[in-house]
Amino acid sequence: MPIQTEPDGVKYQVSRVQKALLIAGLGLVAISAVRVITGETVLTSSGTARAMLTLALPIAMCALGGLVAERAGVINIGLEGMMILGTWGAGFGGWQYGPWGALLGALIGGALGGLLHALATVTFGVDHIVSGVAINLVAAGLVRFLSEAVYADSTEGGGPTMSPPLGSVDTFNIPILSSGPNLLRRLEDTDLPVLSDLGGILHGLTSGLTVFTLIIVAMIPLAWFVLWRTAFGLRLRSAGESPVAAESLGVNVYKMKYLAVTASGALAGLGGFMLVMFEQSYREGQTGGRGYIGLAAMIFGNWRPGGLLAGSGLFGYADAVRLRASTSAAVLALLLLVGLILAAVGVWDLYRRRYVLSAVLLVLAGATILAWGTLDALPREVTTMTPYLVTLAVLATATQRLRPPAADGMRYRRGEEH
Repeated sequence: MPIQTEPDGVKYQVSRVQKALLIAGLGLVAISAVRVITGETVLTSSGTARAMLTLALPIAMCALGGLVAERAGVINIGLEGMMILGTWGAGFGGWQYGPWGALLGALIGGALGGLLHALATVTFGVDHIVSGVAINLVAAGLVRFLSEAVYADSTEGGGPTMSPPLGSVDTFNIPILSSGPNLLRRLEDTDLPVLSDLGGILHGLTSGLTVFTLIIVAMIPLAWFVLWRTAFGLRLRSAGESPVAAESLGVNVYKMKYLAVTASGALAGLGGFMLVMFEQSYREGQTGGRGYIGLAAMIFGNWRPGGLLAGSGLFGYADAVRLRASTSAAVLALLLLVGLILAAVGVWDLYRRRYVLSAVLLVLAGATILAWGTLDALPREVTTMTPYLVTLAVLATATQRLRPPAADGMRYRRGEEH
């Protein structure tokens, strides 16, 4: 944690929570300023925030799955394939047994993919990258085979690339805040800078919820508690930091790795479950590369739950703005927001005497703001790519000291010295 010095010379530490709150506050001010300048209310509307939550959670679950596996020392490039297996399991389970059957099917499908990855990497010592890529390829072919075998002859609307429709799930709003007095909605309608934006975002995050949304959101603090506040989490993380030392202290490293990678697949399957419930059916190609984005969000988050949540939310927000915008003007407003972020990071790097990086970021910021000021519209192809471009721009400029687990990706054999 960075150490600051007060005028009297007394040193104090800035906690991660304080730093996160400061960044969130500055981000809210930046978004509010862009909303006021451009007049694009979609940037902070409750509908956009609600869509952001829906779009970000599948990525966050994949990122969390990658975190659990890599904290135990196993690189999981196969998150995309495990998510694909989860979507098919959710489609089949939901078709047969309803929403809770879909949840169970997604967990089983993803966990089986994780178990296969653990078998290859932990037991047989296959290179982690090779195993993950193989799982991605096998999963895509396997679900097509299963769909043709199970759904093709269905009389309920399924086919070789999709399951029969599953039906919708009941939603609810948080009392007082988003129903009844609906305080957040009233705050959103005030149109005051920052305050109305805060009300719109919080209203979107507390309305239109399902019980499954709450369960999946709870996975993130639960994973943090298990990994950093329990003896089991300590043993699991020791397997990814120094498996030989962990073995000498009586930790069953093989068991920890198997449990972590299987749980990793189950979490990726949960992400697939969210996609299926959102579209109310399984569809081939539904994941759209979100497993890879989740992997990037995990690295951006420095292998920590809070950081990966921020990375996932970034992509979800950009995608939500794109989907909710009636014209490309709102997408152009995102360019202004990205330009402000790049400029802020560039000034910070200049303060830290990183002159070359600062110059690059300030030039990019200027080009982005100039593009916003001169362009009237964007081609449809560019608009579709906007969430990916925005995410890449911010993630690439998030200068931080990344520290993966020390033994991440290393082949482990009991009794060997590393």
